Amino acid sequence: MSTHISVPPQLLLERILTLEIVRVTERAAVSAARLRGHGNEKAADQAAVDAMRRELNKLPIEGTVVIGEGERDEAPMLYIGEKVGMNAGPQVDIAVDPLEGTTLCAKNMPGAIATMAMADGGTLLHAPDVYMQKIAVGPGYSKGVVELDASPADNVRRLAKAKDVDASAITVLVLDRPRHSDIIQGVRSTGAAVRLITDGDVAGVIHCADPANTGVDMYIGTGGAPEGVLAAAALRCIGGQMQCRLILDSEEKRERASKMGVADPRMIYGIEEMVRGDCLFAATGVTTGSLLSGVKFRKDVIETETVVMRSVTGTVRYIKAEHRQLEKFHLD
Repeated sequence: MSTHISVPPQLLLERILTLEIVRVTERAAVSAARLRGHGNEKAADQAAVDAMRRELNKLPIEGTVVIGEGERDEAPMLYIGEKVGMNAGPQVDIAVDPLEGTTLCAKNMPGAIATMAMADGGTLLHAPDVYMQKIAVGPGYSKGVVELDASPADNVRRLAKAKDVDASAITVLVLDRPRHSDIIQGVRSTGAAVRLITDGDVAGVIHCADPANTGVDMYIGTGGAPEGVLAAAALRCIGGQMQCRLILDSEEKRERASKMGVADPRMIYGIEEMVRGDCLFAATGVTTGSLLSGVKFRKDVIETETVVMRSVTGTVRYIKAEHRQLEKFHLD
């Protein structure tokens, strides 16, 4: 039996923003944080997934996971196509990465987060769990200031011109992977600096939206499609530009994408193509990084820090919470 929702439809996402969505990422972060430094990536990821699923299923929504961790119905993760929520309230698309930076968590290194995005039903890009090429910059530039198909060196020079600075003043964030050696070389050939990260390209993309505080001007590289859509949701809220392309380098991947409605396997997606409607984005720190503080386990309190954003208002809230019902967290 459906539960009547009295909140006007246009306010439902705001209600979720202020009350429920934070709890989802908080619980996932706390569950993963219990396994920080234990060296078990799968266990930490599974703990975050289980906690996130439990909290999502308490929400007054008809939710569909459109960006998740796999596409098989029997998958233990939050899989693409999974239905979540109380089957009451608005129909929403959900993108999740219950533990971005599983290696960071397992090794107790900085920057692991629990993150998700929620949007009006049918407005998030439906994409298979494959790799994605990405380039992103922050707000304040003319459209097309950087382009996915331009060389890394050309993009550095174009951004430097737009900022009216020398290329040596530009810093580009890149995932430290062998596949990015040409990107790194191309950026450095201009005199620009490269900042390497081991994991966590959702947070990486967000960093380029606030270069004055982060020192990051641009993000370039190949990472997961789920992380790409989540990052696009964040930039939809706080501003910036992003271009992405799914890497569909096999017939099997192209068939999977086609079944999800991807007609052109070479299409370049902007933020507006990946997140077409009002959306929410939330992330809670698992280990302390430059974006968020990690979970702190005190004697009688668990402390968390979460950033939550909404696109229609451009509101960004940082929420520091103290959880005193510790037995509830332990039971979950």
